Amino acid sequence: MASKQDIEVDPLVFEDPENEGYGSGAEGESGTASLTPSVNEYFHENGRRYHAYFGTDKNLQPTDETEQDRLDLHHEIFLLLLSGSLHAAPISSTPHRILDIGTGTGIWPVDMADNPIQPAWIPPNCKFEVDDAENPWIYTPNSFDLIHMRNLAQSITDWPSLLSKAYTCTKPGGFTELCELGMIAHSDDNSISEDCGVLKWMEHLRDAIGKTGRPPHVTGEILKDGLEKAGFVDVVVGKYKHPIAPWAKDKDMKRVGSMALLSAQTGYHSYGMAAFTRVLGMEKEEAERLCDGAVKTSLNKKVHIYVYYYVVYGRKPEAEEE
Repeated sequence: MASKQDIEVDPLVFEDPENEGYGSGAEGESGTASLTPSVNEYFHENGRRYHAYFGTDKNLQPTDETEQDRLDLHHEIFLLLLSGSLHAAPISSTPHRILDIGTGTGIWPVDMADNPIQPAWIPPNCKFEVDDAENPWIYTPNSFDLIHMRNLAQSITDWPSLLSKAYTCTKPGGFTELCELGMIAHSDDNSISEDCGVLKWMEHLRDAIGKTGRPPHVTGEILKDGLEKAGFVDVVVGKYKHPIAPWAKDKDMKRVGSMALLSAQTGYHSYGMAAFTRVLGMEKEEAERLCDGAVKTSLNKKVHIYVYYYVVYGRKPEAEEE
């Protein structure tokens, strides 16, 4: 579904001129076990639960059940954007070792390991480890066929160091793949106004993330440059349009937008509340207004926003290539 073409708006979106919004949800769409006692170190803030076992500011997103549900839903969106594929890198059909950094609920590696339908089951060829990816790695060099990272940009301070460790641990001929959402709103029909709630939310989030020393916005070229500087070759950049509401005429784009709108009901608050209150020093009420404004804009059928989803992978050269 990678496309540079404009996304056509479905005329049926405007079928009911008296109703400019999508309603409280999208139209047409709708486990993990604890590993050690230390991973249960949490605190509550602004009505949400956050983890504390690597420090309160390591990850600014909550880890409660609401967020876990949203992450699993977004996993389905990413699958649809990649036409059902869990990765873009052309790995072997029989990889021996795969590492997923920042695994969230674990749905991606469990899917990669061919899990049963029951989410509480973990396949025997999949295991979870809790560690800080920015600390020294304990993995054997040249040991992974694929190292996968998704939506980590705002949690990593030293990307060159992280990608250097990934390069060391990737097998010669293996791949490292980075998947990130851009933080710039786009519209093919110029339906974004200057007072757009999503624009304001993104501006403040970029400001907050920048103040933490982490990248406030990523692009395919930024990810490509990072992989190449780490030593990877044959780097490929995929760029996918990701609508945030079901306004598109194309059925797959509409489904992406439908699920994204469901995700947005809690997603703006998940990404924004800690960043706005802790980093920017906002009062809770002001931060909530910003998040609510982004939700309101997303529900407006007259506004046709999308962001880009970047999937970038590079190959570690064989010994004879170096």
